[in-house]
Amino acid sequence: MTTVRVLPHPHLCPDGVHFESAPGESLCDALLAHGVHLEHACEKVAACATCHVYVRQGGASLAPSADLEEDQLDAAWALQADSRLACCVRLSDTDLLIEIPKHSRNHAREHG
Repeated sequence: MTTVRVLPHPHLCPDGVHFESAPGESLCDALLAHGVHLEHACEKVAACATCHVYVRQGGASLAPSADLEEDQLDAAWALQADSRLACCVRLSDTDLLIEIPKHSRNHAREHG
């Protein structure tokens, strides 16, 4: 199992959260399954960049981002070197530390 720790986010998880998830699962699905209502306006097909996250630790264990993900990341808010789209990240057997950006490029939230 992989341990995913999410740093506190003022709206999505004010106290932060950590959980275990199976390798091979998408990071977006794992976050949603554990109560972190990360935006995913395109329904997780790498077409919107609303599931943008920062992989603060453990990113070297992940498969490199594909061209489609890179193209969408160009439109993400506050892009950084460790930016990824959660819908494209498949968990490995290495633990991750995730930070969710304060803002999203989505103009209307669909979840609480």
